[in-house]
Amino acid sequence: MIVPRAILAEPNWSDVFKSSADPAVEPANVRCREVASEEWRRIVPILEVTAGIGEVDHTTVKDLCICVARIDQAERDLSERGLIVTAERGTVKNGAATIAGQYRTQLARYIRELGLSPSARASITLPDAEEDDSDVWD
Repeated sequence: MIVPRAILAEPNWSDVFKSSADPAVEPANVRCREVASEEWRRIVPILEVTAGIGEVDHTTVKDLCICVARIDQAERDLSERGLIVTAERGTVKNGAATIAGQYRTQLARYIRELGLSPSARASITLPDAEEDDSDVWD
Protein backbone atom coordinates (compact mmCIF):
# COMPACT_ATOMS: atom_id res chain seq x y z
CA MET A 1 0.00 0.00 0.00
CA ILE A 2 1.34 3.39 -0.95
CA VAL A 3 0.73 6.10 1.61
CA PRO A 4 0.14 9.66 0.37
CA ARG A 5 3.16 11.70 1.37
CA ALA A 6 2.68 14.49 3.85
CA ILE A 7 4.73 17.03 5.71
CA LEU A 8 4.13 16.11 9.32
CA ALA A 9 3.38 18.88 11.77
CA GLU A 10 5.42 18.68 14.94
CA PRO A 11 3.24 17.83 17.94
CA ASN A 12 2.75 20.27 20.76
CA TRP A 13 5.03 18.54 23.23
CA SER A 14 3.39 20.44 26.10
CA ASP A 15 0.30 18.32 25.46
CA VAL A 16 2.39 15.16 25.90
CA PHE A 17 4.71 16.26 28.69
CA LYS A 18 2.29 18.37 30.71
CA SER A 19 3.48 21.10 33.03
CA SER A 20 3.70 20.13 36.67
CA ALA A 21 3.32 22.30 39.73
CA ASP A 22 5.85 20.01 41.43
CA PRO A 23 9.23 21.77 41.21
CA ALA A 24 10.95 18.38 41.34
CA VAL A 25 9.07 17.13 38.25
CA GLU A 26 8.79 20.19 36.01
CA PRO A 27 12.48 20.35 34.94
CA ALA A 28 12.23 16.76 33.68
CA ASN A 29 9.09 17.62 31.70
CA VAL A 30 10.77 20.67 30.18
CA ARG A 31 13.76 18.55 29.14
CA CYS A 32 11.47 15.83 27.71
CA ARG A 33 9.76 18.46 25.55
CA GLU A 34 13.16 19.67 24.33
CA VAL A 35 14.53 16.18 23.64
CA ALA A 36 11.37 15.05 21.83
CA SER A 37 11.36 18.19 19.70
CA GLU A 38 15.03 17.77 18.86
CA GLU A 39 14.44 14.15 17.80
CA TRP A 40 11.40 15.12 15.72
CA ARG A 41 13.40 17.78 13.89
CA ARG A 42 16.25 15.35 13.36
CA ILE A 43 14.32 12.40 11.91
CA VAL A 44 11.22 13.80 10.19
CA PRO A 45 13.12 15.50 7.34
CA ILE A 46 15.00 12.25 6.74
CA LEU A 47 11.81 10.17 6.81
CA GLU A 48 10.04 12.55 4.44
CA VAL A 49 12.71 11.81 1.84
CA THR A 50 13.64 8.19 2.53
CA ALA A 51 10.45 6.58 3.75
CA GLY A 52 7.83 8.77 2.15
CA ILE A 53 5.98 9.11 5.42
CA GLY A 54 2.39 10.24 5.45
CA GLU A 55 -0.11 11.54 7.97
CA VAL A 56 -0.91 7.94 8.91
CA ASP A 57 2.64 7.68 10.33
CA HIS A 58 2.30 10.72 12.62
CA THR A 59 1.54 8.71 15.76
CA THR A 60 4.40 6.27 15.17
CA VAL A 61 6.93 9.07 14.70
CA LYS A 62 5.54 10.95 17.69
CA ASP A 63 5.80 7.82 19.86
CA LEU A 64 9.38 7.27 18.71
CA CYS A 65 10.24 10.79 19.89
CA ILE A 66 8.51 10.15 23.22
CA CYS A 67 10.59 6.99 23.65
CA VAL A 68 13.80 8.95 23.01
CA ALA A 69 12.77 11.62 25.54
CA ARG A 70 11.83 9.05 28.20
CA ILE A 71 15.07 7.11 27.69
CA ASP A 72 16.93 10.38 28.20
CA GLN A 73 14.92 11.02 31.36
CA ALA A 74 15.57 7.52 32.72
CA GLU A 75 19.28 7.71 31.93
CA ARG A 76 19.54 11.06 33.68
CA ASP A 77 17.89 9.53 36.75
CA LEU A 78 20.34 6.62 36.63
CA SER A 79 23.24 9.06 36.39
CA GLU A 80 21.97 11.14 39.31
CA ARG A 81 20.78 8.38 41.67
CA GLY A 82 22.72 5.35 40.47
CA LEU A 83 21.72 1.82 39.49
CA ILE A 84 21.03 0.86 43.11
CA VAL A 85 18.86 3.09 45.31
CA THR A 86 17.65 3.00 48.86
CA ALA A 87 13.91 2.47 49.18
CA GLU A 88 11.45 1.44 51.89
CA ARG A 89 12.53 -2.18 51.55
CA GLY A 90 16.22 -1.41 51.60
CA THR A 91 18.63 -1.30 48.70
CA VAL A 92 16.96 -2.04 45.35
CA LYS A 93 17.54 -1.67 41.64
CA ASN A 94 16.63 1.79 40.38
CA GLY A 95 13.32 1.43 38.53
CA ALA A 96 14.62 3.81 35.87
CA ALA A 97 16.81 0.96 34.60
CA THR A 98 13.74 -1.18 33.90
CA ILE A 99 11.88 1.75 32.37
CA ALA A 100 14.82 2.59 30.10
CA GLY A 101 14.97 -1.03 28.93
CA GLN A 102 11.26 -1.11 28.13
CA TYR A 103 11.46 2.14 26.16
CA ARG A 104 14.55 0.87 24.30
CA THR A 105 12.65 -2.26 23.25
CA GLN A 106 9.83 -0.13 21.88
CA LEU A 107 12.28 2.28 20.25
CA ALA A 108 13.95 -0.63 18.43
CA ARG A 109 10.55 -1.56 16.97
CA TYR A 110 9.96 1.98 15.74
CA ILE A 111 13.46 2.11 14.25
CA ARG A 112 12.74 -1.10 12.32
CA GLU A 113 9.29 0.04 11.24
CA LEU A 114 10.53 3.37 9.94
CA GLY A 115 13.75 2.07 8.38
CA LEU A 116 16.01 4.11 10.64
CA SER A 117 18.81 1.56 11.08
CA PRO A 118 21.26 0.22 8.48
CA SER A 119 19.77 -3.28 8.64
CA ALA A 120 16.21 -1.94 8.39
CA ARG A 121 17.16 0.15 5.34
CA ALA A 122 18.81 -2.86 3.72
CA SER A 123 15.60 -4.88 4.02
CA ILE A 124 13.43 -2.25 2.31
CA THR A 125 12.74 -3.14 -1.29
CA LEU A 126 11.66 -0.35 -3.56
CA PRO A 127 9.48 -1.09 -6.58
CA ASP A 128 11.34 -1.29 -9.90
CA ALA A 129 10.86 1.75 -12.08
CA GLU A 130 10.44 -0.59 -15.07
CA GLU A 131 7.43 -2.25 -13.47
CA ASP A 132 5.56 1.03 -13.17
CA ASP A 133 2.23 0.50 -14.94
CA SER A 134 1.07 4.08 -14.49
CA ASP A 135 2.07 5.21 -18.00
CA VAL A 136 -1.05 5.13 -20.17
CA TRP A 137 1.08 4.87 -23.36
CA ASP A 138 2.55 1.48 -22.44
